[in-house]
Amino acid sequence: MDSKAEMYLKRARTEIDSAILLFEASNRKDLLASLSLDVSDTFFSGAVSHSYYAIFYSAKAMLHSKNIDTKPPEIHKKTFEAFKTAFIDSGILNVKLLMIYKEMIIRAETLLEIYKEEKKKRGNFTYNTIPQANLTPAKESIENAKLFFKHCNTYLSNA
Repeated sequence: MDSKAEMYLKRARTEIDSAILLFEASNRKDLLASLSLDVSDTFFSGAVSHSYYAIFYSAKAMLHSKNIDTKPPEIHKKTFEAFKTAFIDSGILNVKLLMIYKEMIIRAETLLEIYKEEKKKRGNFTYNTIPQANLTPAKESIENAKLFFKHCNTYLSNA
């Protein structure tokens, strides 16, 4: 595996670790208090976001192994489509990985939409609870990111 693919996988691993850290912190009121944070706060939306980026960077590593480089604009869409074409449509990887990637994109886009809406409402002091960013989706996102990373890492280690 070349150094750029390794760099992408290292970044993916760091994103998983960040997701786990935020998830665990959200479940540890004592830790939040020791950091002078509001113990009623959670960071599940951050865990979802970092899980998505773990999948994104794992996909970038895979694409790099095929000399495919995606660039802005729309780098996330281009990366998803290139990953689908190069690894799923070709039969190299299981379609389940694509479904995990797609689900994470939907969650990330939902969070971005919520952010956009909340940004519009900030002057009104109206804040809605983010139902997509609760414990269960965050936990699922982390597990999906771990699975996706594991398969990509195994593929690249054997390539």
